[in-house]
Amino acid sequence: MTYFSVIVPVYNRRDEVRDLLASLAAQTMKNFEVIIVEDGSTDPCGDIVEEFADRIDANYYFKDNEGRSIARNYGIERAKGDYFIFFDSDCVIPEDYFATLDAALRENYVPCFGGPDAAHSSFSDVQKAINFSMTAFLTTGGIRGGKVQMEKFVPRSFNMGYSRQVWESVGGFREMFSEDIDMSTRIRKGGFDIRLIREAFVYHKRRVDLKKFSRQTYVFGMSRITLKLLYPDSLKLVHTLPAVFVIGVVTLVLLSLLWHWWAILPLVAYVAALWITALISTRSIKIATIAIASSFIQLGSYGVGFIKAFVWKILLRHGRDINEEIAIRKGK
Repeated sequence: MTYFSVIVPVYNRRDEVRDLLASLAAQTMKNFEVIIVEDGSTDPCGDIVEEFADRIDANYYFKDNEGRSIARNYGIERAKGDYFIFFDSDCVIPEDYFATLDAALRENYVPCFGGPDAAHSSFSDVQKAINFSMTAFLTTGGIRGGKVQMEKFVPRSFNMGYSRQVWESVGGFREMFSEDIDMSTRIRKGGFDIRLIREAFVYHKRRVDLKKFSRQTYVFGMSRITLKLLYPDSLKLVHTLPAVFVIGVVTLVLLSLLWHWWAILPLVAYVAALWITALISTRSIKIATIAIASSFIQLGSYGVGFIKAFVWKILLRHGRDINEEIAIRKGK
């Protein structure tokens, strides 16, 4: 039986930590320790971790604020397990998660894995809509949803793990945006296999409002260009689709205004396909309607961030900005 070390970076997320720890305490298999690394929070959660001390092996550390990747590495350095599991603080873990994961690794061991996420029934309608837009084939090509994908699977830091051997060979996370993609790329380049374990899913709360979601996806778009500068062969066709979406929407709207109204019909057809797909997925007219807005925000914000970074860093040859350079160097 594998012994896991669960490592969670936290920054001012008391309520989320309570929900996460409650779900970990309810696991059917308890072959794990939990390491909560408080990254300089002004509203720490040490007392909450203490509440669960009699139900799980919970360890709490407080450190100065340096970023979530450095916090994860801090946790790894103090971990006792053979295999490190990384969750975000806004996750809720199904009670059979570790039983499922342990069985999967026994049957077909892999040194690095990732699992998908889902929306719990208790999540808000906005969270469920965002979850749809982050996992649907029509919006992300299935990159994040554990479904049919348009690129090789890349674990995400809300639900991923790798062995102690991987860490000793490749090292930990670098403090940068899209650090999980960077980590997965380095693991593959180090010669280690990575696999999606679909059954090992988590409930992921994601952003609670569309404004925060917009900012998050904008950063995702910009960081994709940073990843291209680090790994020139990492940029795939699927990563350019949000930028194509932004250019296409602007073009269709202008054509409908300056030429003929029916130029907007392809966009109308896409909206209809989104709504129908979301309705089938969520079984809620309200959530499906919100999902149209969240999908456009996701694609639009990502696309704008991608275009801006592409023009600035590649066409104008400014390279990485100094903040990203410092962040990357700190994680080496």
